[in-house]
Parts: sequence; C-alpha cells; structure tokens
Amino acid sequence: MKASVIVFPGSNCDRDVKVSLEKFSIKTSMVWHADAKLPKSDLVVLPGGFSYGDYLRCGSIASKSRIMKEVIAHSKKGGLVMGICNGFQVLVESQLLPGVLIRNINLKFICKNITVKVINNKTNFTSKTSRNSVLEIPIAHNEGNYFASKDLINELEDNNQIILQYCDLTGNITEQCNPNGSIKNIAGIINKKGNVFGLMPHPERASDELLGGMDGSLIFKSLK
Repeated sequence: MKASVIVFPGSNCDRDVKVSLEKFSIKTSMVWHADAKLPKSDLVVLPGGFSYGDYLRCGSIASKSRIMKEVIAHSKKGGLVMGICNGFQVLVESQLLPGVLIRNINLKFICKNITVKVINNKTNFTSKTSRNSVLEIPIAHNEGNYFASKDLINELEDNNQIILQYCDLTGNITEQCNPNGSIKNIAGIINKKGNVFGLMPHPERASDELLGGMDGSLIFKSLK
C-alpha cells in the first residue's frame, strides 16, 4: 500500500503519521497543500494540527486548498481517505463527511488520553479491531464536538457509519465519559461508501510502547 500525507501550514502531526504508517510497511509521501497532483496513492491522510492557524472555522481554509481537489477526486474513485483531528475537520468542511465539528462543550482545549468503543469493525480502517473493543487513544482539540441533525444521526446509525464512540474503561457509553459534548458520544464516522474516515483521537500518538500504548496501531494495521 502507498499513502500520501497532506501537509498544510500549521500541520503538526504530519511527520508522526508518516512514522506510524511506515512502521507498518506503508510507503508514505509527504504532499504540500499547494501541490496540484497527488502521487499514486491507495490512501490519503489529512493529519492533525492547526491548518492555516484555525482561522475562520477549523479546517475551512484547508478545505479550499489546491490539493483538496485531488483528494476529493481520489475519494470519488473509491480511494481511502483518513482525517485525524484537524483532518476530520477538513473532511466535514469539504463535505466528504456529513455533520459539523464545533467548540468543545466546556469551551476549553482538551489534551488527554480517552477511551473509545469500536462500534463497527467491518471497515478498511478498523478490521484489525474487535467489535465493541475499547481503545485508549489521546485527544488534543478545541473543536471536537460533533453535531448533526436528528435525521442525520439516525441515518449514520442505520448505515453503521458511526465507527467510534467515547466510552469508559469497560465500554459503557455515558455522558460522563464524553470529553467534548459530541452527540451520541461520536468520536469517529465513515462515509456511506466506506472509504472516507474521520476521527478526533490521534492513533499516531498511541502506536508505540514508548508513547504509552499501542491501541492506535490497530488503525494502521487495518489499512493493509
């Protein structure tokens, strides 16, 4: 598998993602936001960070960058796309994923380890996990509060598009373990075709024992 990691001004997790991908034998290229062409890729990753300084809305300027035309075309051809944290924000701003990501309910930046429950492991991004398994992965965001209409939430549930939900250590999905106010404790969703995945937690920060855990590596292993 070949991957491309898109680098925007303000990206700060791009190299971490590249290291994680290559650790699991995925050949990876770094692609600048102003480039007009993607290298031949099976997977495109939009990394975390603060693209364009998070001006206007998080991810809104990045969604209009030159390379995103290629990313959108790649997704329409069935190519895999994964957006992590700010990358998830770029995906919703690009309308590659439904819904919006708004300010955390406590109006504060949150940076800590959390636990998420795998709701759907029948995807190209979660196939090495077990359904209902609990993963410990860090979050670091100010706008991770996923919001959508009731009809859209029902549609996501009906189509098994909700992939990860915030939970406690034993897998219970409660208001108390929701760090940012997301509807239905949503931490990650996928599109209807199953090839575009957005998640707020940072799997690249939990893919080496030296970082404190390996649960995030299951996302990268699933990509093979």
